[in-house]
Amino acid sequence: MANPSTDPDAAAASQAEVDAEIRGIRESYERVREEGGDGTEETQPRLDYPPYRSSLLRHPTKDPHHADPEGVELLAPCFGHSDVDPVEADLTIQHSGDPIGERMVITGRVLDGDGRPVAGQLVEIWQANAAGRYIHQRDQHHAPVDPNFTGVGRCLTDADGGYTFTTIKPGPYPWKNHHNAWRPAHVHFSLFGTDFTQRMITQMYFPGDPLFDLDPILQSIVDPRARERLVATYDHDVTSHEWSTGYRWDIVLTGAHRTPLEAEDD
Repeated sequence: MANPSTDPDAAAASQAEVDAEIRGIRESYERVREEGGDGTEETQPRLDYPPYRSSLLRHPTKDPHHADPEGVELLAPCFGHSDVDPVEADLTIQHSGDPIGERMVITGRVLDGDGRPVAGQLVEIWQANAAGRYIHQRDQHHAPVDPNFTGVGRCLTDADGGYTFTTIKPGPYPWKNHHNAWRPAHVHFSLFGTDFTQRMITQMYFPGDPLFDLDPILQSIVDPRARERLVATYDHDVTSHEWSTGYRWDIVLTGAHRTPLEAEDD
């Protein structure tokens, strides 16, 4: 494996320079597929993706090894289904006032690779507020904190694998990957299996966002069909009259059409 670039000026690159890197990787991927290659669709983010600067030094460099989940679980936290209250799925009622922004409902199903519903799945989300600001000490960019919005929620899937959250549409925000870098609006999703060692994390995006092509994190999934699976669908049947808009997004855990997932550091 080639040594990663540690150029201290890498984060000072312009958007145009990052765009060129993204375009070069994309064209190389498409060329290999057109020329016959192995024909395999990349369904997951590339761990070593140069336009995503911090991935160069933070990505795993060793082959994964199985861990004994039973032994790990002896020292890890655990939860019971009775610990999750249904009101935790409504991120707009956690404080005394209404949060600012577009109220929306996100709903969908968690499915396995054969289309079967995954019931009793713990689904957690976290996100920025409508101004693109997280409740986190490391997020100090110049956008207001909403005192009525914390941006975290959770629920359990029902017997049909369904989940539903009521929340506020997050705003885009700047990050320091390169000069004038902005992330598309998104919601983080975490899913636990039967053990905490089975946690998987991904992000859901909103249709038509003009920042898609400029974002190295989303573009680290080089296959456009896999990226498209991270974009929710606006569904007017999910909206409520004079109350909220609605989006639908299914999560597929396994198989060729599974939802792209990410490392926990992303």
